[in-house]
Amino acid sequence: MIQAYQQKGGDKKRLLLHIAFWLSVWFLTSFVYGYEKQPVLVALESNLMLLPVHMLYFYTLAYIIIPKFLLKRKYVQFFVILLLFVVVMPAITRTIDIFLVEPHIDFYLKSFGYRNWEKVQGTRWDRFSNLVYYLNAIKGANFIVWFGVAIKFFKAWYQRHQAALEAELNLLKAQIHPHFLFNTLNNLYALTLNNSPKSPEIVMGLSQILRYMLYECNVEKVPLQKDVQMLENFVLLEKMRYEDRLDFNFTKEGALEKHQIAPLLLLPLVENAFKHGAGEKVGQAWINIELIMEGEVLKFKINNSKPEQPATQLMEKDGNIGLENLKKRLELIYPNAYQLKIFDEEEMFAVILKIDLSQNLSI
Repeated sequence: MIQAYQQKGGDKKRLLLHIAFWLSVWFLTSFVYGYEKQPVLVALESNLMLLPVHMLYFYTLAYIIIPKFLLKRKYVQFFVILLLFVVVMPAITRTIDIFLVEPHIDFYLKSFGYRNWEKVQGTRWDRFSNLVYYLNAIKGANFIVWFGVAIKFFKAWYQRHQAALEAELNLLKAQIHPHFLFNTLNNLYALTLNNSPKSPEIVMGLSQILRYMLYECNVEKVPLQKDVQMLENFVLLEKMRYEDRLDFNFTKEGALEKHQIAPLLLLPLVENAFKHGAGEKVGQAWINIELIMEGEVLKFKINNSKPEQPATQLMEKDGNIGLENLKKRLELIYPNAYQLKIFDEEEMFAVILKIDLSQNLSI
């Protein structure tokens, strides 16, 4: 029932868009292609007579000829039929001109005493075969129709492009779940080997995070404060594992509750800090996180101690899934609106991410 309602709403919107388009064409042709210097009202009446021809031409071309022949690669048939329409439709336009439009305008001109309008001079065949008038009919009919076709196919391209972006984003987002789950289950496995009493807390915390990922992240944007709360839940799970051998600081500044962000963008950075910093380091480890909102700009800085083995080697070992995933998502969602800097120092690994949250690509 919901799908049927949405379909009905979409059809109604589509119908209104088509009506708006043809009303625009009607007014545009009345001002641009109006006959001589007639009043606007007369031009509107005249072009209303020609509007059905443009509509017939457009819908036949866009919904029958192009899909049935061009899109199915029947190029010869397409060009033959197209050439036929290019010739025939202006002929129909000229016929309507001669029998309806021009007599209507001539009647108006005669009411003001003007009886020598050149377009009604001669026989009907002379007027029909006038090359200049016929070329003008070809130009007028084809310009309007192909303009409409261009809009239709640009819209179709844009929709496919958006669908492709959405599919890629969903794939990238889906990769986060197993990656995160794999790391957290490893932590849980380590605790259960030692019969740690914290294991139930880990399971409960994991279920809360997965609930957020599965049921609250299926949208373009989420409240920044909620996404940060998920990070804090993740940090709690990790701190249970490392206990006193981890020095951890997380500072937040700014009005987080006033902003929204694409979900799960920050998680890979926090995951990497624990995995490649605290997780691989023998002895004392440290992680510092700063999250600052300055107007619409989010600044997220995270740095961690480095293990004895170079961090680059560690990242190559597991494919660096998190960071590569993050880079792709940032490029898709916040193109030209983010900065991602990575610093691999001798004793520290740091990442600084800046995002203008007001400049996202809506998908």
